Amino acid sequence: MNTKGLDYTILTIAIIGAINWGLVGFFKLDLVALIFGEMSLVSRIIYAVVGLCGLYLISLYGRVSNAIEN
Repeated sequence: MNTKGLDYTILTIAIIGAINWGLVGFFKLDLVALIFGEMSLVSRIIYAVVGLCGLYLISLYGRVSNAIEN
């Protein structure tokens, strides 16, 4: 099964989430909350999607390991 496009999309979403967390850590600036409101429904959905993307990316460890072995 070819999931290359899905992997890149999910990786991009996770990177955007990581950048947002970096902004929170360094500058106390939460772009998601700034744009969509503090813990609004849309903000919560965005946080949930980023979290799910992070969980999905855990599967990359197994797939990269298998690719290296082959």
